[in-house]
Amino acid sequence: MLNFFKRDPVKKLERLVAAKLSQARDAQRSGNMPRYAVLTAEVDDLGRRLDALRAARSDR
Repeated sequence: MLNFFKRDPVKKLERLVAAKLSQARDAQRSGNMPRYAVLTAEVDDLGRRLDALRAARSDR
């Protein structure tokens, strides 16, 4: 019953990935390529974590 109030970690990571992609896009458009590279690397790492969570969820 208390699980009802817990947030879904997959949705949380999806929102975080979307925010980071938006920040990366803005950095690229402003010409800040080092910042763009850092943000895309973070998105790549978050994507791997998201895939692992989805795989763990599907194994249940």
